[in-house]
Amino acid sequence: MSLRAWLAALALLLLGACASLPPQAGRMQTQAFTDTAGTSLGRAFSTSEQAHPGDNAFHLLPNGMDALIARVILSERAERSLDLQYYIWHDDLTGREMAASIMRAADRGVRVRLLLDDLGTNADDRFLLALASHPNIQVRLFNPVANRTFKKLGSAMEFFRVNRRMHNKALIADNQAAILGGRNIGDEYFGASSTVSFGDLDVLVHGPVVRDVSKAFDLYWNSAAAYPIEHLVGRPADPDALRSYRDKLDAYLLAERHSPYVAQVRQRMADVLQAHDEAFSWGKATLLYDDPAKITRAPGDSEGHLMSQFKALDFEPGKDVLIVSPYFVPRSEGVQWLRSMTARGVHVTVLTNSLAATDVAAVHAGYQRYRRDMLEAGVTLYELKPVTSNNEDKMQKQSTFGSSKASLHAKTYVFDRTRIFIGSMNLDPRSVQLNTEIGVYCESAQAATEVADGIGKQIDRLAWRVELQDDGAGQQRMVWIDTAADGTTTVLETEPDVSKLKRAGIWMLGLLPIESQL
Repeated sequence: MSLRAWLAALALLLLGACASLPPQAGRMQTQAFTDTAGTSLGRAFSTSEQAHPGDNAFHLLPNGMDALIARVILSERAERSLDLQYYIWHDDLTGREMAASIMRAADRGVRVRLLLDDLGTNADDRFLLALASHPNIQVRLFNPVANRTFKKLGSAMEFFRVNRRMHNKALIADNQAAILGGRNIGDEYFGASSTVSFGDLDVLVHGPVVRDVSKAFDLYWNSAAAYPIEHLVGRPADPDALRSYRDKLDAYLLAERHSPYVAQVRQRMADVLQAHDEAFSWGKATLLYDDPAKITRAPGDSEGHLMSQFKALDFEPGKDVLIVSPYFVPRSEGVQWLRSMTARGVHVTVLTNSLAATDVAAVHAGYQRYRRDMLEAGVTLYELKPVTSNNEDKMQKQSTFGSSKASLHAKTYVFDRTRIFIGSMNLDPRSVQLNTEIGVYCESAQAATEVADGIGKQIDRLAWRVELQDDGAGQQRMVWIDTAADGTTTVLETEPDVSKLKRAGIWMLGLLPIESQL
């Protein structure tokens, strides 16, 4: 190619990358159905809700397989509406099973609204168009890249806008039940991946708070940042696109029906459906979520922020706090907040990913800058090991942390063993200032204690405890305490299970001025 031709091609790419988003004229606004008490889900919950007026029911989902089954069951039982809002939705086994489930719901006449983050999901527009061609399915993308042909180049050209993402995760069935938490849709979140299993936590809720979840979904769905896929692409799907996708989806799931994971899910689902005494705890609930317009405001503007709503609860822990955040960059203000609690005698425990376990090394570079400060403030600090157990079956059934190749992904905060926040928000600058988040604050001693005990009884075996110890020369060195299954401990003087090269790389990342993006 000649230089002139190369420059012409580059110019075309740049012009294409500067494409603008289509107008939102003609986009229909829709709202959650409010007359759903007569649905099967509404009838199933009515007796227990009448026995707990004003309260909400919480069922924790620490196990990945159970979390998938809960989503499938709600999708299969929905009769009027199914609203889904996710940051990531992978085109893998569990992603396709969920897609098949919502298509079956649509075939029954259920209205399905699917709201996905454009960059997080990075789905094929042709698939989304095909899905949206179903008369009962609507698909919208949040804060999308304008150029659909050269998407990566377009996202680079529009960095300052598309850097702001929708990190929310929610599923709502018939405005009667909802699942909130840290899980996206993909094999690694549901124990189906052979490479990594994210330890995560969701909560299934029913009661008055579900109507608040629906209102939050409507706010995002009808926001200026939510674009119907057909408007973005500029055309409807091909006439046979949906049928073609159904055929491929059915063939794939048929081929996987005898896989070990699918067999386990089938058996587990049969057990769940036969059991009619799912454990629910009860209590007050407050839904906390960012205004979708957050992405249009300056990062330092706290208007409509989830964190501002959290502070407005005006609850000061008096005994203990458990912070579980896979991506944890507290910054100076966060360290000061932790120090203010330990100074009052509050026992603060933080569990985050180790360098060996994290899937986002750059975040660890930001986190390690504050590690010593937190230890000096009296925080009890743990970092998850990448391999938690040799007994995968036992771990799958009992642990919050998934299978043997583990990485923490839960975003959970427990206060005085009486209150708990479960949602999508990490304690890092990106969650607090850049992305949008959602979660539920549950005033339930039973739920809070269940999580605190579930983690506390295993934490020394599942994670390295980070401490400051005297080095014998009047200085304090940072060490990692490794506790074996038999209770014996080993003191490690460098970050465990990572090479010198990786440690050097993280140190270099820590020199870059990128903390506000972490």
